[in-house]
Amino acid sequence: QVQLVESGGGLVQAGGSLRLSCAASGSISSINAMGWYRQAPGKQRELVATITRGGSTKYADSVKGRFTISRDNAKNTVYLQMNSLKPEDTAVYYCNTVAITIVTIPMGSWGKGTQVTVSS
Repeated sequence: QVQLVESGGGLVQAGGSLRLSCAASGSISSINAMGWYRQAPGKQRELVATITRGGSTKYADSVKGRFTISRDNAKNTVYLQMNSLKPEDTAVYYCNTVAITIVTIPMGSWGKGTQVTVSS
């Protein structure tokens, strides 16, 4: 099972940008789909964005138009570019392999995540 390590979080002012990285311990070229999730304090973990092996992407309504998910198979890395950040984007962000059916199901173990804090 590929291990995933998230990085790139930090403290940013509202309206700012961050790019998160999810580095895999092995090749991701054969992984059908990957996703970014986030968990805010006191809330359930929620799906933010997914990307398939073919490059198809989907986003939660709350981040549509502001976040962009991408994958670089050569670097075994998935990215989440976050622009126009809002205080409500504050959360720990995680990546995972996912299975996309009627619902999207996380398939791997959860890593430590990376903290994103947006100040108003």
